[in-house]
Amino acid sequence: MRHRILGLVAASISATLLALCPATTAVAEPARTSVTYADLVAMFGDKVGNRQTVETGLPSLNRAMSDARITTPYRQAAYLATLANESSFHHDAKGRDKRKYAGRGYIQLTGEANYTDAGAYFDIDLRRRPELARSLDHSAPISRWYWTVARDINPLADALDMGKVNAAIGYPYNKKEDAERCRDFKAALKHLQGSVPQGITCARPKTASDQDRTADAS
Repeated sequence: MRHRILGLVAASISATLLALCPATTAVAEPARTSVTYADLVAMFGDKVGNRQTVETGLPSLNRAMSDARITTPYRQAAYLATLANESSFHHDAKGRDKRKYAGRGYIQLTGEANYTDAGAYFDIDLRRRPELARSLDHSAPISRWYWTVARDINPLADALDMGKVNAAIGYPYNKKEDAERCRDFKAALKHLQGSVPQGITCARPKTASDQDRTADAS
């Protein structure tokens, strides 16, 4: 009788412990908090730039994503697909435009107004020293500022609307480039969460100025 009672007590304790400590297979994996060079290559292949340069900037880039709450697969995929096409993940990237306020840095900050506003936000004189936009200290924070302050792009990524993401970034309408960035968005989603969800929007509405530029180019 005593052995039976002890056995029942042990079984009860085991059941309680199992209830308090569910099987490890039921525990969700922790959210991805950063990306590596290998992650970027898996997503974007040869669009990723020089390894040494990219890895030098990754700590600041990952910090910028965290600060901007770019911490879900949808947001990270949109942001990283954008940077893959803007700068190949080179913090010091500079466009071919020779104007003073030409594209610089991860997000290719462009135009005097953007340099002025970003400089005011970070308390640096980007109007007089535009090269700071492509420095290791400022390139990633400026990309975060552009994504969340100058624009409000996270909600567009949440909606899987890469067309509106592209429009918000602000480069001239280009059907081919829009489609390429959308393909990169899908590739990033595939890597980050294992599948490509339904409901992705790639097309963006053309403005009157977009239509004028398209007509001039034809």
